[in-house]
Amino acid sequence: QTMPSTLEGDAMSTPPTELLAKKSASKDLVEKICQWLDDAKAEAIVTIDLEGKTSIGDYMVIATGRTDRHVGAIADQIQRKLKGEGLGRTRVEGTEACDWVLIDTGDLIIHVFRPEVREFYNLEKMWSVNRPPEVTAH
Repeated sequence: QTMPSTLEGDAMSTPPTELLAKKSASKDLVEKICQWLDDAKAEAIVTIDLEGKTSIGDYMVIATGRTDRHVGAIADQIQRKLKGEGLGRTRVEGTEACDWVLIDTGDLIIHVFRPEVREFYNLEKMWSVNRPPEVTAH
């Protein structure tokens, strides 16, 4: 006899051990993504743990490409690698101009910027400070 499964994504019915396993899987994927970014010659790779700061994901990875073509090539390589990991249903924005490409896997958000665009938005500063926890409506 099998137990009924919990609804996926419903934190209230997900046992704490499953939440820890999910967080660990996200951390493992973040390490792979950082390696892939390094392999693609991305620069200034930064990882931000979003736990307790927002519900938009577990981690944010920020990297810089030298030019718009480099940003596009990096984003393309990351998308292909994610698809190879079984994460083909990622959301991607910004590939038209390649000033800032955002890749959202659901648990991880990857930003690839041109240097001056990254400097302008300064996401590291915004997300690295101690933010008040989000208020959730019930």
